[in-house]
Formats: sequence, C-alpha cells, structure tokens
Amino acid sequence: MKTAIYQQQLITLSQLDRDQYQKIYLAGKSGELDCPSCNEKVKLFLGIQQEPHFIHVHSPEKKCLDRDPINENETDDEPLFIERNGFRIPQGRTITVPNTNLELFQSAKPIEFSVPFTTANKSGMKELPPYLQVLADRGVTLDDSQVTAVMETEGSLLVLAGAGSGKTRVLTARTAFMLSVKQIDPSSIMLVTFTSKAAAEMKNRLLSYPNMQRGRINQLVTGTFHSIFYRILMFHNAENWSSNNLLKRDWQRDKILKEAGKELQLSEKEFAYDLALQQIGFWKNSLLMPNQIKPVSEFEEKAAFLYKKYEEYKQKEGLFDFDDMLIGCFQLFTQSPALLEYYQNKFHYFLIDEFQDINKVQYELIKLLSGKNKNVCAVGDDDQSIYSFRGSDPSYLIDFERDFPNAKLVTLGQNYRSSHEIVAAANQMISLNKKRRLKRMEAQYSSGVLPQLFFPYDEEEEATMIVTDIQEKITKGAKPGDFAILYRTNVSSRAVFERLASSTLPFKIDQDAEAFYERFIVRSALAFLKVSLNEDDSNAMSDLLPLLFLKQAILKDLKAESILKDCTVLGALSYLKTAHAFQEKKLKKAVVLIRGLKHLSPLAAIEQIEKEIGFLDFLKKRGNESNKLEKGSDDLKDLKVAAKSFSTIEALLDHAQHMSAMNKEIKNMSKHFTDAITLSTIHRAKGLEYQTVYILSAVDGSLPHDFSLESYRSGDESPLEEERRLFYVAMTRAKEELFISIPSHRRGKKANRSRFLAPINKKRKTNS
Repeated sequence: MKTAIYQQQLITLSQLDRDQYQKIYLAGKSGELDCPSCNEKVKLFLGIQQEPHFIHVHSPEKKCLDRDPINENETDDEPLFIERNGFRIPQGRTITVPNTNLELFQSAKPIEFSVPFTTANKSGMKELPPYLQVLADRGVTLDDSQVTAVMETEGSLLVLAGAGSGKTRVLTARTAFMLSVKQIDPSSIMLVTFTSKAAAEMKNRLLSYPNMQRGRINQLVTGTFHSIFYRILMFHNAENWSSNNLLKRDWQRDKILKEAGKELQLSEKEFAYDLALQQIGFWKNSLLMPNQIKPVSEFEEKAAFLYKKYEEYKQKEGLFDFDDMLIGCFQLFTQSPALLEYYQNKFHYFLIDEFQDINKVQYELIKLLSGKNKNVCAVGDDDQSIYSFRGSDPSYLIDFERDFPNAKLVTLGQNYRSSHEIVAAANQMISLNKKRRLKRMEAQYSSGVLPQLFFPYDEEEEATMIVTDIQEKITKGAKPGDFAILYRTNVSSRAVFERLASSTLPFKIDQDAEAFYERFIVRSALAFLKVSLNEDDSNAMSDLLPLLFLKQAILKDLKAESILKDCTVLGALSYLKTAHAFQEKKLKKAVVLIRGLKHLSPLAAIEQIEKEIGFLDFLKKRGNESNKLEKGSDDLKDLKVAAKSFSTIEALLDHAQHMSAMNKEIKNMSKHFTDAITLSTIHRAKGLEYQTVYILSAVDGSLPHDFSLESYRSGDESPLEEERRLFYVAMTRAKEELFISIPSHRRGKKANRSRFLAPINKKRKTNS
C-alpha cells in the first residue's frame, strides 16, 4: 500500500520527497496515519530489502486498495466518469503535473563478484606428520599452508594470515608441535599477543591438544608486550617499577597534563588534553623523547611542552605509565649488553601475533632479543593494519626481510569465516591499495547471498532501515547476537543508538563510548538552549563560557553581579567589564540573542548559535579536535541533524537528557547480556565475527574519513590506504550477510558515495 491519510490529507509515497520519509515513519509510530480505505491505523515500513510501503499496525497482513492520489475527494457515491456527447469524461479529477525534482527511493543493490567460486581442491594435500594427523583426528584440521607454517620452526618466518584464515589455530598448533615433536624447552619460547584475552585463549587451546601438560604450558613466556617486559623490569629493579607507582588511569595522566597546562594558560574546556595524551603516547611508542620532538603545528608545540613537563613530573615523583614499561626495557637492554646477552641466550624462539599492529619500540625490542638466534615467527596481515594513531606501522611487516634477510614466507590464503560473495567483494576493494603484500583470499563456501548496498536519505533513515531489517530477521528466527552495526567513529552511532534504545531489542555498546549529548561541543551548544529557558542555570552557563571566549573564573563574577544588579546570571553578562570594548559589545548582543532562542525551533536556534553568537569562530580556533579517531568530526552538524526531529527546545533537551541516561543504563546492562546486537567502531570489532554486519555511512568524509582526504589532497596517501584497510576489516567481520549503507545526505549536506566502493560492483563473470 502506497497511500495513507496524514493530518486529514492523502499522502502518496511516489509524490513524497525523500526527506519526508522519516517524518512519516515517526508519524506512523505515533498513531497519526490512517488507512485511506478502512480507516485503521497504519505505519510506514522502512526497511532495506523491500520498498517503503504502508502496513496496518494491528494486522500487517491485511491488504487494502490504495486511493487514487489524483482524485483525493472522490467518494464511493460519486461516479468516476460522466457521459457527454457519447464520450466518457473523468468526473471531479484535477490534472496535476508530477514533480520531476523529487528525490525518489532507490532500492538496495547487490555487489556482484567478478571471480567465480570454485570448490577448493583437497586431493593434493600433503601427508601429515603423525602429531598433526592426531590433531586432525581430533578436529584440528590444517590446510597445506597452515601445515607449512606449523612445521617451519627454525629461522625467521613471516606468516601472512589474511582475514578469517585461522591464525590462532596455526599459532597454537605450531607451539604444540614445538613442545611435543621438537621437544623444545617451553621457557625458551616467547609467545606475544596483543591482548591478555588472546594469550589466555591460546593457553586454553593448548591444554586440549594431545601430549600437552599444564606444567609445560605454564613455562611458556606468554602475554602482551607490556606484561612480558614489565615482568623483566620488575625482576631487575622491583623498587623503581612497583605497581604502586603505575599511572593506571587516564584521569591520573590527564591531571598531570592539566596542571602543566596552567603555565600556558590552557583552558580545560578549550584545549584537547585527551588528544595531547594520545600524541604523547604516539611519540613515546615511536621512541621520540621530549628533546627530539619537532612540532609541525601550534597544537604539537603545546603538546610537546606538556610532554616535557609530564616526563619531568613522573621522574620527580618516581611514577611511570604503560608506555614506560616498553621504553624502560629497551633502555635496560641497550645500556646493559651483558643483560641483553643473557636474555638472548634465554629466549630462542619468538612467536608474535598481530604483527601488523607492532610499533617502533616493540619492533626494536624483538630485534634486540632475537639478534642471536633469529627465530622469529611473525604472524599478521598488512591489509588489517589500522592503528597508526598508536604508532603502529605496517612497513615492519611489509619490509620484514630487510631485518630478517633469510626469512621464509607462508601465505594463509583460505578464509574460513566469510562466504565467497563477501570475500570476493573485500578482495576487489583492498586490491587498490599500493603499499601491501599481494595476496587474494579464497572462501570455502558460496552462500548465494550477495552483499547489499542500500541507500537511505540520511543518518536518521539509515538507523530506521537497519533496525527494521534486524527486527524482520529476528522475527524469522535470527538471534540478536548474530548482528553487528559498525561505524567509523562513535559519534556516527547516535541515530542507530537512539532507534535501538526506543525498541525492545537488546544491544550492547563500547564501555568507553561517550554519550553523544555529553560530548563537549554538543553539551556546549545545548547549554545555550538551557540558559535561554533558565537564565540562572549555573551549570549551563559554565559550559557556554568558553564559547564566548571567557574563562571559568568569570562565573563567580557573574553570580556576584547578578546579586548587585538584581538580574539573572545571563543578564549579568551585559554588565561584565573586560579589557576590550568590542568584547563587551559582543556580550551585550549575545544576551539578547540567547534570550531569543527559546522562541525558535531547535534547528533554527542551533543555527543562530552557530552563525550569530560565534560558535563557528570558537570551533575554528579550537581546531575541532577531540582525538585522532574522531578528528574531523563535526558534532554541531550531527546535532543539527538530530534537532530536525523536534519542534520545541524543551523536547530536544528532554530527549538529550533521556539518551544520556540510556547510554549509562545500556552500558550497565551490556555486562549481563549474552545475546545482544553489537554496536561498535570498526577498530573495536577487529578480530571479531558476526553472521550479519551493517556498515554505516560509506560516503567520503566518513569512510574514508575527512582527515585522510585532507592528507591525500596534500600528497600523503598513507592515511587513505589505512582507511581502505579499515573498510576491509569491517567487510570481513561478516560471515553470511553484509549490508553497506550509502546515505545520500550526511550532516545536512549532499554526500558522495565512498570512493572505496568503485571497484567492488563489477559484473559477474561466468566460467565461459
């Protein structure tokens, strides 16, 4: 059914502009739509795999005839035609000219693969040695490449382990083979993982293998880089490296930086201290000490100053952070050749997981320790290197033979996770990266289900279509835990979070994901609206002072002035004396403008804040920076998209408060969910897998991100290639179904389809 009655008027989907679909969807949820035939309540079905249509709320299977949109006033009692001079002439119809400028709904489009699926040939597989045959008999089967990676235990080895290729199985089988068949001393093996969870999982798997005793497994030196090298530091200098002196929390490090920032008069509400902390971590992991920093921007100059003060404070107080564990161990080895030689003799074998994510200090430590025996097995995939903001560099994997010239290479090219349709699309997409090891993953099965591109109007409709699709699938027997919704940055999840929060579906989010309405820029913009409604709201006044280029200390003066002048705290701004007459004039004007906001719609009010009160000037000065993962994100534009759905400022503020509370509640509930939809950044989803994956906002500016496009325009392709790898990681999380969203509008503006999608929709080739 394509027609419905809304506000006593007949609406027809074919004559409705795309930007109205979400509004009509919400009207249906609120019971404001009626069937033009039977007058029962209807709602708009807005999903991915069917075109939009109206369905009856209480009887979805019911079919009614559409009313003719050309003759809205027609009744059953009126004839459709009258006879005149032998001709049948339409009665009561008005001739209308269709609006040719309407943006019409675009149906989902499949991604067709260019390489036909062929069943893997198992007949030529190698004969397995006895131990590996026992493993195979117990269900731990290995393909030829995996067998080679397991048995090549002497010398350096680079294992290119593509997405879903079973690298954990290879690492554990290799370790078991070394212990059981080669009879290698377990204490001479260092197995390095990037998470403690991965290390524990490998140990548990080893326990299930034949001839594996818990005692020998416990003698393996396993763990993350930090845990292993911290143990070495503690063994040699426990007094200086006591855990009591560790800065475990970000707020502890943040506090040191903010104290140092007072020397530069850096405002806590204006300067991005979280980005400064991240920048300092990047420098440290790159083995750059404070005196070696060469700032390339005003921000880096300030960060370098804070870095110097931060290190001086730690040294004075005898404190250290997690990065110091690796730097401290590196310095210990370089300053004590005898100690280095001791550990070179102790450790003969190194197995390094996720080698594409290694940074400089980690790489240098492995080079030092393996300098004598050169038995390094590096396992990783340069196509999944996505952590450059932490100092990771895929060139260590790509140029592995430079430092290990006699290294062997094994490529694990079988993807045991995803269907051929998904693997083929991911292969086509990543192949355009120039700086990579050549490889093509092959799937083990064809599902017959092609990945889909779908085309919502904007972020709001995108969220509605995805949640509708998930609800449909769950109705047909799917489980909530089968689904993941992935996005480039946390701020991109606002609309889908809100849609899920208003549904009955269980879902979970990252524990450290900041609520959208608690983000600094968003909170500051909402503060103007709050003060407009309540001119004595001190908390809101505190949030908006930085945007008026005023220090927090001014709040006390405003409160005092409001008492003296018997006015509101906002009104006291008009009497504020500053060192600049032009600023006093602007503040008087701001008071009038802020008072007038309450008479506007939320969207108009935010635009007023943006243009008339100087919010844009503040954003330009601040650099709109929060951290490198979010760099370039424009929270104010995202807020404007959200504000469009509300007619009053009170409604928007109530919604913001409710969503912030829901964010906390969902985080608490997520800990107890065993079966829930996953909302996650792509970075957080790496290493995980789901039956069905939805990728949000595959448009330029989102994926790839703005900052990578800026770098590309400046001649640096590296960030853009990392963004393509990020897209590849997102695609290869899906096992059976993959949906990629291409909204036509993003943050209120026309969006361009992601350039990464260009190579992945070629026509299917046949075997002929």
